[in-house]
Amino acid sequence: MNRLTIIGNLTGDPELRTTPAGKSVCNFTVAVNRQRKIEGQPDADFFRVSTWDAMAENCSKYLAKGRKVAVIGPVSVRTYETQNGKHGASLEVTAREVEFLSSRNEQQESKPAEQPKVDQQTGMPEVDADDLPF
Repeated sequence: MNRLTIIGNLTGDPELRTTPAGKSVCNFTVAVNRQRKIEGQPDADFFRVSTWDAMAENCSKYLAKGRKVAVIGPVSVRTYETQNGKHGASLEVTAREVEFLSSRNEQQESKPAEQPKVDQQTGMPEVDADDLPF
């Protein structure tokens, strides 16, 4: 059985396109950190992910660079030759499942939480009577 599960962050925004047959396909790359470190820097593996149809549309709509995802699907190795004649390989996953692990708001700057006013005598937070549920 060829089934890979990875959890990592997108290295760039997803790219959505449509095949001549009218099927949607979305491609993105996921960086997965390794446990070992080299010279204080985490080492990572990069997986090229393809999603199709409705899943492709959702990934394009809700994912962005830096977002954390879990991807499950079969993996394959594609070999290629660069323009300068060097050989390389890439790991490619055809996603059967994609789970969004970052919320949309997680990437935006968050405001610090407003601290409640404290009653000087009791040391307890002041509560407005209108906020009470009873």
